[in-house]
Amino acid sequence: MPFIHVELVEGRSDAQLKAMMTEITDAVEKNTGAPRSAIKVIVNEMRADRFMDGGNLRSEN
Repeated sequence: MPFIHVELVEGRSDAQLKAMMTEITDAVEKNTGAPRSAIKVIVNEMRADRFMDGGNLRSEN
């Protein structure tokens, strides 16, 4: 049973997240042969003020 974990900085709509998860599910099904019902996609969203990139908080960009 494939588990796919995605880490994102917050800021996407529910529709965008659903579309992304659907496309990930499609790709895993196509490329692994795993049954769709067994594919799990987990999205963790981080607050922008809790993520630093190159010494800069994402919330300050």
